[in-house]
Amino acid sequence: MPDYNQAPSEFPLPPPSDDFVPQFSTVQYTQPATMESCANCSTLLSSQYYVASGKKLCPECARLAASSSGQTASDHAAFVRAIVFGIGGATVGLALYAAVTIATGWTIGYVALAVGWLVGTALTKSSGGRGGRHYQIAAVLLTYAAISLAAVPEILYYVYNHQVAVPDIAVLVQRLLVYGLLSPFLHFGRNPISGLIGLFILFIGLRIAWRMTRARQLPISGPHKVGAA
Repeated sequence: MPDYNQAPSEFPLPPPSDDFVPQFSTVQYTQPATMESCANCSTLLSSQYYVASGKKLCPECARLAASSSGQTASDHAAFVRAIVFGIGGATVGLALYAAVTIATGWTIGYVALAVGWLVGTALTKSSGGRGGRHYQIAAVLLTYAAISLAAVPEILYYVYNHQVAVPDIAVLVQRLLVYGLLSPFLHFGRNPISGLIGLFILFIGLRIAWRMTRARQLPISGPHKVGAA
């Protein structure tokens, strides 16, 4: 029997055994099923989510996306971006319309169809395919402005080419803008038949832009369980 009064270093130890394996306790950390968040509001997806256009959305954002009247922060940002690109598309359309008229000497109304397509494409592509009444109104206004104001560079080209004296540039620009916006109807007053055809083609161009930016039903799948394969 060992003598417990002796020094600790002198206590007898059990002989080593090949079957002896030291046991160490380990701490297990539980990871959440997912750390993904909603693509729109950045809310952590806890239990279920929906998928729209390849993006995961929380139930509330999915409901807003499926609603024609629901507007989220990303929708407003997309509309602002669409207006910027729409102005760019309208500018390209204006330049195209004016260039064709100056090059041919004829006012080819069918170019208005291309202008409407350019504006509608710029709005839809830059907004990620969004649409709705506010997109349609913007598309019609930009298309009409591009087609009507194409008369301004045409007149400026005539003034430059014929060296017409201009007493006041500011007054000239102001009058040209007013004249440009009214030009489709002023042309109708000078030549009713040709003007009526021009107004009809203008209407078709506006209709193209209107239809291209109409509201679309966003395909949404779900609900999906978070962490499911």
